[in-house]
Amino acid sequence: MIVHFLIRVESLSITEAINRFSEARPPGIYKQDYINDLYDIFGEQKPKGFVCPQTPEWKRSPDRDDDSAAGLQDNDDVQAAKWQICREKVRWKVLWSGEVANAMVPIEMTNDDILGDNVPYNQIETMRQFCNQALKLNVRGRGKPQFPGSHPVSLSRDNLQLLRQRYYYATWKADGTRYMMLITWNGCYLIDRNFQFRSVELRFPCRSVNETGAVNTHNYTLLDGEMIIDTDPSTHKQERRYLIYDLIAINKVSLVERPFSERWMILENEVIKPRNSERDRLFRSRNPYYRYDLEPFRVRRKDFYLLSAVSKLLKEFIPRLSHASDGLIFQGWDDPYVPRTHEGLLKWKYPEMNSVDFLLEVGNNNRHILCLNERGRRKTMDGSRVVFRDPSVDVYSLSGKIIECSWDSEENVWVFMRMRPDKSTPNEFITFKKVMRSIKDNITEEVVLNEIHDIIRLPMYADRIRTDCKTFEKNGRRK
Repeated sequence: MIVHFLIRVESLSITEAINRFSEARPPGIYKQDYINDLYDIFGEQKPKGFVCPQTPEWKRSPDRDDDSAAGLQDNDDVQAAKWQICREKVRWKVLWSGEVANAMVPIEMTNDDILGDNVPYNQIETMRQFCNQALKLNVRGRGKPQFPGSHPVSLSRDNLQLLRQRYYYATWKADGTRYMMLITWNGCYLIDRNFQFRSVELRFPCRSVNETGAVNTHNYTLLDGEMIIDTDPSTHKQERRYLIYDLIAINKVSLVERPFSERWMILENEVIKPRNSERDRLFRSRNPYYRYDLEPFRVRRKDFYLLSAVSKLLKEFIPRLSHASDGLIFQGWDDPYVPRTHEGLLKWKYPEMNSVDFLLEVGNNNRHILCLNERGRRKTMDGSRVVFRDPSVDVYSLSGKIIECSWDSEENVWVFMRMRPDKSTPNEFITFKKVMRSIKDNITEEVVLNEIHDIIRLPMYADRIRTDCKTFEKNGRRK
């Protein structure tokens, strides 16, 4: 525990922390399992010449034996039980080791996988308070905690005119899992749509990186992003990647009132570049104090593009992606970060992918009931029908669950797409109406491209695009 604390607080390598502990309290850690676990947890390679100290004399003394102190005797039964535990440990270690990985059936990654470790409730409450404060939310009462992240609204013919009134950039809409991420000095946490936290082992150094690894790490930096699964088309190998698309707070300082363009650049300079720089340097090191390659997933900043590049984004970039994409996001370049529903943050989905998240209830006579939320209450969608075209789907197992459905305009029915274990509540009724309006408006890819073709010729856009193009070229960025 003390060595773990030293590593976190002073950014020491495992070896340095173990040595400092042994100097203060000889002989230090004398249990090989503890030492091995420390190196495994923090992803550091144990030095070849490392020697575990011998068990101290006071530990070997009969009157201090752990089993004796607990009232146990090392009789034949106890000894046999110890050996059985050892054999089980060895058996499971061999079973799950990489040495037999080729003999095992690979487990396919999905967006519904639960990532990270549990976090104590009192710690979650403290972190929730920070998130709400950073977002300047005045949360009162003891109701169910609400996810504070910004949500886009569906593109319709009504809000399409916003693209003409304000300066927008575009990015692809990844079909992944939404997570905010909180980075603290003693851990990194994924925040799901239920405003629950899970701990993951990641490292985010600040800019002052030096060769010894004694560097400050971010403390209470809040990010927004999405987890995707990249699949290599030739080998079918899967890899998780967290795409960061916004920065809400950095080292306890809220940035929500800054324009998106500033937040995006701060994200690159203060979060991404220091991490990439240290990772590249450690990759070349013979004895790295941290192993980035052992982290549970990769991290990068998501790219945003000028509206003039939307055609290439749709026709060239998205088809080549190694993960699923279901449309576009239009981000106001000068917008502050708006928690929860952001009317100026626009999402466009391919028409066939427009969807609504319902709560499904299976009633008497196998009656399928679809429900939404309206002002904190359940709203039954009388007259709405849902069909399950995949015969392998067990409808009864979906009762009480959130399901995502697309609209079949020819048959006037909702079509089951997938279950949403990442959500505990259905869409709000007002969200449903906006999606239905988007479906009715039928804003196709052709409509989007024609509209943008006209928009980028407006003086407001033409002038800023020329300025931004020069900036991008100077910084070696893609347009």
